[in-house]
Amino acid sequence: MPNKRERPVAPSEDRLLSRMRDWRAEHERELTPDELDEEGQLPDARAIDTVLRVGELMLASGEGTEAVSEAMLSLSVAFELPRAEVSVTFTTITLSTHPGGDLPPITGERVVRRRTLDYFRVGELHTLVQEAALGLLDLEEAATRLNRIRRARMPYPNWMIAVGFGLIASSASVMMGGGFIVAAVAFLATVLGDRTAVFLARRGVAEFYQMAAAAVVAASIGLGLLWVSSELELGLRASAIITGNIMALLPGRPLVSSLQDGISGYYVSAAARLLETFLILGAIVSGVAAVAYTAIRLGVSIDLDSLPSAGTSLEIPVLVGAAGIAMAFAISLAVPLRLLPAIGVLGVMIWVIYAGLRAALQVPPVVGTVAGAVAVGVVGHWLARRTRRPVLTYLIPSIAPLLPGSILYRGLIQITQGTVVSGLLSLVEAVMVGLALGAGVNLGGELVRAFQHGGLAGAGMRGRPAARRTRGGY
Repeated sequence: MPNKRERPVAPSEDRLLSRMRDWRAEHERELTPDELDEEGQLPDARAIDTVLRVGELMLASGEGTEAVSEAMLSLSVAFELPRAEVSVTFTTITLSTHPGGDLPPITGERVVRRRTLDYFRVGELHTLVQEAALGLLDLEEAATRLNRIRRARMPYPNWMIAVGFGLIASSASVMMGGGFIVAAVAFLATVLGDRTAVFLARRGVAEFYQMAAAAVVAASIGLGLLWVSSELELGLRASAIITGNIMALLPGRPLVSSLQDGISGYYVSAAARLLETFLILGAIVSGVAAVAYTAIRLGVSIDLDSLPSAGTSLEIPVLVGAAGIAMAFAISLAVPLRLLPAIGVLGVMIWVIYAGLRAALQVPPVVGTVAGAVAVGVVGHWLARRTRRPVLTYLIPSIAPLLPGSILYRGLIQITQGTVVSGLLSLVEAVMVGLALGAGVNLGGELVRAFQHGGLAGAGMRGRPAARRTRGGY
């Protein structure tokens, strides 16, 4: 019987670091006039197409601009594209290669028109890039693998992704003491809001109005239950429904990615992602504020002193809620099942650090948020390095327990009740907490980067040209 072809053994850490140093040195080698005169040959068109399609799918699936750029450069070296340059923005990917001699440069471009957050595909693409960069995949095998990844099913069915959004809201309700009934209604309200947004999306309605409609549906159900509870004296903390829905809709992923892109020198993408963040936030604020204003005009009593908040509690239900929010967020992002326990632990960790510092040292919410986010950033980057997974897979769900849903809701109610200054200050505080989350997890990543010696797709101490353009080259 003929011997079956054995799969190459994964390389050692030394081989990995050597390979990464080689491709970085090759990419940064200056192009001299003599090299321009060398006779070249046209690069393989399949290599250009494969590199572009990998970058396009990574960007469309939710990966950050820097990681997409590094991955494409790594593939360009692996597939022997001479003197390759990559440009990645929020929606456009460009790859240019110069064969040398009298041959003109060859440039290809892809435009991302549709985005679907799918960290399962992002993880598979990172594995493809890693193996190709280490010489374990040739061009033909990489193209075949890419087609398989593009056609692959997500680890969860579509209905489970919708359930994930509902579980975010119900976990947040449990965390804020809402009880079983409130958690169940929060789940139902968020799922109905999500299905409303999907319905509008299929008819070509802009995302701003999709998010506003989702917020309107959930807020209407929450305030409806609040009215019933007050009329029948049920004592339900129905406002937790709206807070949970806000947390499910808040744009944690573009917020973290925008700060990450800005820190790493991709200012165009950073500005676009930050604008996306504030547009989504504006849609949520518009939807909830419209419903809250209407409810108050109709006589629904909303007591500011009884608005739901987990405060600084470290009780078991609060910790379970924090883990549930993180894992439910991961499910909605199609994170593989085997990573959920680690993400749940990170969700509990960020809350324990935040609540512990606020209770013990009486620090402001922003300071506690930064401390928890930095810790999660360090551990998340360490886990990503150990497991060879993209770091956003760990970071984005883990920050969910600290998303400022309750602060944002309080600000909206204050504005609708006439205390505009207090409401605006609460909204500013919510924005500050969100920015603190994004900056904190990125600072944790920078601390890891400063002391590591390698990583995915050439990342490491010397893996960021923008840093050396400012001060790192002195």
